[in-house]
Amino acid sequence: MNKIIDNIKGIEDVKKLNLQEKEQLASEIRKYIIDTISKTGGHLASNLGVVELTIALHSIFNVPKDKIVWDVGHQTYIHKILTGRKEQLKTIRKLGGIAGFPKISESECDCFNTGHSSTSISIALGMAKSRDLKNEKNSVIAVIGDGALTGGMALEALNNVASLNTNIIVILNDNEMSISKNVGGIAMKLSKLRTKKIYTKSNKYVKKALGKFRNKGKGFIKFIRKIKYSIKQLILPNMLFEDLGFRYLGPIDGHNIEKIESLLKIAKDLDGPILIHIVTKKGKGYKPAEENPDKFHSSGCFDVTTGNPLKEKQTDYSEIFGEKIVELAKKDEKIVTITASMKDGTGLTKFSKEFPNRFFDVGIAEQHALGVAAGLASQGMKPIIPLYSSFYQRGYDQVIHDICIEKLPVIMCVDRAGIVGNDGETHQGIYDLSFFNIIPNLTIMAPKNFKELEQMIEFALNLNRPVVIRYPKGSEGKEKFEEQKIELGKSEVIQNGNDLTIIAIGKMVDRAKKVTDILSKDNIKVELINARFLKPLDEEQILKSINKTKKVITIEDNIIVGGLGSAVEEIIVKNNLENIKFKKLGYPDEFIQHGSIEELEKIYRLDTNSIIDEIKKL
Repeated sequence: MNKIIDNIKGIEDVKKLNLQEKEQLASEIRKYIIDTISKTGGHLASNLGVVELTIALHSIFNVPKDKIVWDVGHQTYIHKILTGRKEQLKTIRKLGGIAGFPKISESECDCFNTGHSSTSISIALGMAKSRDLKNEKNSVIAVIGDGALTGGMALEALNNVASLNTNIIVILNDNEMSISKNVGGIAMKLSKLRTKKIYTKSNKYVKKALGKFRNKGKGFIKFIRKIKYSIKQLILPNMLFEDLGFRYLGPIDGHNIEKIESLLKIAKDLDGPILIHIVTKKGKGYKPAEENPDKFHSSGCFDVTTGNPLKEKQTDYSEIFGEKIVELAKKDEKIVTITASMKDGTGLTKFSKEFPNRFFDVGIAEQHALGVAAGLASQGMKPIIPLYSSFYQRGYDQVIHDICIEKLPVIMCVDRAGIVGNDGETHQGIYDLSFFNIIPNLTIMAPKNFKELEQMIEFALNLNRPVVIRYPKGSEGKEKFEEQKIELGKSEVIQNGNDLTIIAIGKMVDRAKKVTDILSKDNIKVELINARFLKPLDEEQILKSINKTKKVITIEDNIIVGGLGSAVEEIIVKNNLENIKFKKLGYPDEFIQHGSIEELEKIYRLDTNSIIDEIKKL
């Protein structure tokens, strides 16, 4: 039997389908995505939740003329299928394949590159005002989840929409989840809206009323619809979105294509800001994802029948971090933790269960999270806040203004530092050493392995000052080390040598140790230094070693601008060292695309063999 999905080469093919065919297409898309992502890995639960919405959007609107801005963008797999990228989906997030997020370089149907939360309304608003200034007539739609709505930028945009009074449609995809379950006042407000029976009744009443006037002409039907929604606003005053200047439609079943299309048609004809509230189920149509949407937010390859991962999960840095702070919190009641809706990903699940009164989930609100941490620290608590490296970018002002100027003892753990791989340029954690390095009053550390991470957490808790501890995604390396006590601003000399100095930091120390062992077989005696601290950097030990070997290489999983290499280079220049052969190894000053960590490290010459080649050139 021919499948409808096989005949979808672009959005015009979607528009030709009747309702029954669209429902069949939705079923086929779900199966195709489940089968494909089970082999490739990717964001499953969020995509399964927006199948009907995406079909309805492409049935009513016309991209690329009409603009659809997807918040975060990891839920655009269906959009990619409907816009001619079905076969390419098999390459998603792979080196050379299509991205797991919208990419304007892939298709004209992707109007904006997204990857971080809470940005869509601002972007869509800018597009709408540009349209107005150019006297164009296209629709602009922002699709945002209820989790992303907790982000400050989304609320700033909502606040601004009314004053600009332009035609914009915001679709609130309400599934009660971001990655972890949503928390806070907005989540509670949406929960109340979902249960308002009057909405359900009013939807039935308008359908019945419109049925009586079906033969009276489009203009009359449009008039009746406007009356109905005006009455609805009178019945339900003082609602959050209407108070902000939006005409609120919903909530409706986000898995009913007919209902979604009906509201989209109404919204398309109305003037001013419109907010459509749809209620969906994350992981819809696949029981393991419905029951564990956080597990299937971003998954590796899995068995479709059971939902179990095909590859056994290894102990990673996030898990070690989580275990250690639970151990320490049992001895110290002042230790508290904060998450920005990422408790599972950052290893805080166990802490949240054992110390619920000392655990704070603030939603997708990194700026607020860091502000809360500053407030806690100012009153004698010991806040620990793990965020992904690429998300610390969103709270940079708070790190400077609220924490470091105040010299507050906040421990900022930078998870997913370095290359993270398949999520691509918006998620690579290769800038944090550089952007933290310029901030005064901040101590910056990076562990070479699990044991050193545990030591650094203990050390930071006793330091009584702002601290950054950054560590990578995944497990530790395989090299063995004799652990040395941590002292402020002191590096660790792992091996003495006279021919070459290698200074590495974080996960790259393990790589450097492997390189050192290989070079020793060629009778190249390396002095290997684990920097441990980027700030304060151990200038005394570094000078001593460089003066001895006259050749130095730095290795870091960060861009080479402003990180370890730049700091060592400053030492060389400041001390007027001459006849020094110097090489910085790290990532170039550019955005790194998606691919596996191993593939990207090889491309950027940070794998073992490439480092050896660079050393031999030196």
